[in-house]
Amino acid sequence: MLAVVVSRADSASLHIGERLREVADWTEHDDPTRPDADGGGTVYRSGRWAADAAEDDRGAPIELREFDALHLETEGVADAFGRVAEGPERSPDLLVFASRHAGETGPLLTAHHTGNVGPAEFGGADGAFARACPNAHRRVLDALAEHAPPDYEVGMECTHHGPTDVGAPSMFVELGSGEDEWQDPAGARAVARAIRDLRGVDPDLPAESADDSGSGTGERRHLVGVGGGHYAPRFERVARETDWAVGHVAADWALDELDDPESEADRAVLRAAFEESAATRSLVDGEAPAVERAVADLGYRVVSETWVRETTGVPLPVVATLESVLGPVETGVRFGDRARVDGGGDPDSTGGGAGAADGSGESVPDPLELSAEDVVVASLPSALLAETQGIDAEATRAAVEAATLAFETTENGARAGGRAAFVTPADRESLVTGLAAVLEREYEVERVEGALIARERAFDPERARTLGVPEGPKFGRLADGQSVEVDGEEIPPETVHIEREHRFPTEE
Repeated sequence: MLAVVVSRADSASLHIGERLREVADWTEHDDPTRPDADGGGTVYRSGRWAADAAEDDRGAPIELREFDALHLETEGVADAFGRVAEGPERSPDLLVFASRHAGETGPLLTAHHTGNVGPAEFGGADGAFARACPNAHRRVLDALAEHAPPDYEVGMECTHHGPTDVGAPSMFVELGSGEDEWQDPAGARAVARAIRDLRGVDPDLPAESADDSGSGTGERRHLVGVGGGHYAPRFERVARETDWAVGHVAADWALDELDDPESEADRAVLRAAFEESAATRSLVDGEAPAVERAVADLGYRVVSETWVRETTGVPLPVVATLESVLGPVETGVRFGDRARVDGGGDPDSTGGGAGAADGSGESVPDPLELSAEDVVVASLPSALLAETQGIDAEATRAAVEAATLAFETTENGARAGGRAAFVTPADRESLVTGLAAVLEREYEVERVEGALIARERAFDPERARTLGVPEGPKFGRLADGQSVEVDGEEIPPETVHIEREHRFPTEE
């Protein structure tokens, strides 16, 4: 159930609540067990509430309650939800504070998690964090962008202010940044629609287990953000452009509250940020070496934005296996289509993950089932790669990606080269076939054992000179396959072309 908190002390919150009641169908209920000031009295519900009701995103239940207090002054607010007179009970899975945003930032729609890296100056407890909702946070950013009026920007903020004791995964979704916007029907309606679109959305991304069982025992694609400013464009970019979600974000100004990130007290704060984000990895914006050391000492991993982007679409257990075989992404390792879930299960796809067929038509193992010992590691054919990259670098890269689980690169990931990991030996043969297709754009290609033989007819300048052809335009016409005349004698192009043969080993 999605719980929505509206504060009567916040005019923008009330306005969003009004618009929310316009963009969905609601029924009114009564909760006589709580004071009206504390979320009791009139309660609004939408969606299917019966325990056995089939749910989809449109039918998932929502409950809206109003409180007298400002949002950041509430404690345990999730306990107020889920019970009304003569109605089914549900506990909140996700809670949203519909709120104003104040600042000198113009028309702006934002979303952020709550907590305090240092002292609690504006609600909550010192060094404490509310449970974040990384997946829902990512989804609401997209929804805000979808519904925002033309003159509004959309942004992610760092973690700040209270409450820290909510009782359910939660976040603020805000309308800003001043009185004009708080009273703007279009802006309030956009926030209302974005909140409505969270019905049925899980607060977290699923845990990824090595057996793809969905057992919930694995890691989630959640990141803790470290560094940057109050507004967090880098983390927003990651959340909206990759399949990773961002939990708590400790901005530079918040990190300044830490006396010594490597002390036990400050480590406890950092640990809480990870635990309340359900995250095991951190992305750093800028430089924070002491924090990075503390994060590593706590058993978490600091990753780069390149790592986040390159692992998008690759199951985390597969990432771990392939990094153990070829090395980390930071050294230039990149993932192929065979490792990606979006290439899996469809033999006609450009990739071929789980259940795809090899060259013999046999089903190949699911990458999730492969151990490091199962992976076939072989060198990429360097001379062949160099030639095909010169013909068409993009097609060469596509051929390498289509056949591999992962591969090494040079030039900051721009060119494939070195070793590659394959599901089966047949995949390496598929790679050679793909590279041969690129080679055929410039050569006649014959495949022999251990090599590709590439033949071409090439213009021979020395032969042209012996026939009296002067260097210049006539050289060019002959090279282009046109006849020329020298001293009244026609010289056809075939007389100055020779056969050249290149041998490209396919095994190294």
